[in-house]
Amino acid sequence: MSGIRQLPDTLVDRIAAGEVVERPASALKELVENALDAGAGRIEISLLRGGIDEIIVSDDGHGMSPADLTLAIRRHATSKLPDSRLDDIRFLGFRGEALPSIGAVSQLVISSVTGDEPHGWQIRVDAGTVVPPQPTALDRGTLVEVRHLFKAVPARLKFLKTERTEQGRCLDVVRRLAMAWPRVAFALASDGRQLLDLPAQVEGEAGQQRRLADIMGRTFGAEALAIDARRDEAMLRGLVGLPTMNRPTAASIFLFVNGRPVQDRSLLGAVRAGYGDTLPRGRYPMAALFLELPAASLDVNVHPAKSEVRFRDAGGVRSLLVGAVSAQLRDHGVQTTAEGAAMAARLFTGSGRGGGGFAAPPAASYAGPLANWQAPLSALAQSSLAGDMPPAAPPTAGEVPGDGAGSGLDDTLLGAARAQLHKTYIVAETRDGITIIDQHAAHERLVMERMKAALAADGVAVQALLIPEVVDLPPDQRQALLDEAGFMSGLGLEIEGFGEGSILVRGIPALLGAPDAGQLVRDIAEELVELGGSHVLEDKIAHVLATVACHGSVRAGRRLNDAEMNALLREMEETPNSGQCNHGRPTWVRLSLADVERLFGRR
Repeated sequence: MSGIRQLPDTLVDRIAAGEVVERPASALKELVENALDAGAGRIEISLLRGGIDEIIVSDDGHGMSPADLTLAIRRHATSKLPDSRLDDIRFLGFRGEALPSIGAVSQLVISSVTGDEPHGWQIRVDAGTVVPPQPTALDRGTLVEVRHLFKAVPARLKFLKTERTEQGRCLDVVRRLAMAWPRVAFALASDGRQLLDLPAQVEGEAGQQRRLADIMGRTFGAEALAIDARRDEAMLRGLVGLPTMNRPTAASIFLFVNGRPVQDRSLLGAVRAGYGDTLPRGRYPMAALFLELPAASLDVNVHPAKSEVRFRDAGGVRSLLVGAVSAQLRDHGVQTTAEGAAMAARLFTGSGRGGGGFAAPPAASYAGPLANWQAPLSALAQSSLAGDMPPAAPPTAGEVPGDGAGSGLDDTLLGAARAQLHKTYIVAETRDGITIIDQHAAHERLVMERMKAALAADGVAVQALLIPEVVDLPPDQRQALLDEAGFMSGLGLEIEGFGEGSILVRGIPALLGAPDAGQLVRDIAEELVELGGSHVLEDKIAHVLATVACHGSVRAGRRLNDAEMNALLREMEETPNSGQCNHGRPTWVRLSLADVERLFGRR
C-alpha cells in the first residue's frame, strides 16, 4: 500500500459532490432553495431529459454582485450564517456546498444582477474549472443553468433511473417546496411540456389551503380537516384527509419543519398513529402538516441534503402530532369523503372499472386466523363491553317508510331511513340527496367505540404470568422501556428492571390471550428508541376489540325495522370515528341530488 497523500482539490470536490448531488432532483432542490432564500416571488424551471441534460432555474430574487458570484462557487462560502451559529439557522440553505458541488460535476453557468447594477454578471464553471465573471444581459434576479450533469463523473450516470423517473423526482421536489411557500409562484416545464404552473397565493391559511388543493387535488382541499394546535413553543398547522381518503403508500404524507420539507420516520409514524384504528391495514392517509419551532429547538445540520432534522424534545413533538390528528378525526369522525360517491356514480354509469376513486383493499385481506384469540374473545363478547344489540326485527310486509318513525329526520347528516336493501344496506333520504349505509360496518364501529370507552373507564385487566419472563435488551431500549413503565402498566403490561441488561415481565393484558411476551416487549422497546414512541400494545388491543366488535355486531343479512335503522343512524352521528368501520372501510356514502340527476341525464 502506498503512503498517505493529499488528494487534489478537483477530486475532493467531486467526492464531496456525491453527498449533495445524488441525482438531478438533488441539484434542482438546492437551486430552488437558493432562489427562495433570495426572496424570490416567482421561480421558473425548465428540464431536459428529466434534468440529466439540462436544468434551468430563474428567479426574481435580490441577485448577486460579481464578488458574490466568485465566492458562491467556492466551498463553504455562504451569506446565510451571519453570526456563524448553527443553532440559529433561518434559511433553507446554509452549508455553502450546493453550487460548488454542482459545478464540480457539470457545466454550470450563473447569471445574476442586483438592483443597483446597470447590467448582470455571469460566471461559468466547467467540471470544476472556473471562468471569471463577465458582463451579461439580465434585467432582474438570478438565472442558473446546469448542463450535462455528472459530465465529470460518468460512472454516476449508470446509477440514474429512466428519464421519466428522474423527471418525476424533480416534480416531487418542486411540489414539496411549493406547498411550503404558497406566496411564491412556481412554473415547471420538461422537454417543452408544462408540468406545473402555480400562481402565488395570499399569505395566511386560505392561501395555504388553495396551494395544497392545487397540488393534492380539489377533493382533498375541499374535504380535508384543518389542524391548528400548539404545545409549548411548537405549533402545528395543515390539513389531514379523512380516513376513507387513503392511499397504498405514504407518498401522500407531506411533512414540513420551519418551511423545510423533511422525511422523518418518527413523524410519519406519529401521523399514522394519530389515525389509530381508522385506517385499513397497509393503507396510508393523505396529509400536509407544517411544524413551526424555535430554531434552537431543532438541529437541521444532520444530513447533507438537509432532509432530516432532530428535535430537542422529540417526545413532545410526537405527542403534539398524535394528539392533534386524533382529536380532529374524533371530532369529525362521522364524515366520509366524496370519493365514495364518485365511485358510486361511476359504477352506476358503468365506468367504475379501472377508475381512480376510492378503492379499499379486498375484503379477504381483513380476515385473519382467530385460533389464538378464542378465549379472550368469548369472554369479552359475553361481557357488558359489547353493549346492547338492536333486537331482531321481523319483516313488516306492506310498510312504507317515510311517514312513520323516520319522518322529520331528513335534516340530519345521515337522513331518515327509507329502505333496507338485500338485508345489508340502509338507504336514507337527506334534504339534498341520499345516503347508503353498510349496517354491519356501521354497527361494528359503534360497538368498538363502546368497548374502548369501557376499557378507558375501567382499565385493561392484567393477566399475571405464573413464571415472570426475563427479556434481555440493549441498554438504550431497556431504559426507554423503563421510562414508559407507568404508561405500559395502564395498558396491562407490567414490567420492571432486572439486573443490568434485562427487563422482567410480570403481567400482560388479559385481552391478548397468550402472546409471546418477550417478542411483544422487544417490539415496543425498538419502536420507543427508533420512533420516540410506540403503539404496538395499543394496536394489539385494538385488534382484539375490532375482532370482538365484528362478531358482536348487526350482521349483514339481518332485517331491521324503521326504528332500528334510524336508531343506528342517530348513534352514528354521535359516535367518534363512525365514518369508517374497524378495518378502515367507509361505513356510508352520500349521493347528492345533483349526482342522482346527472345519472339520469337531468344535468
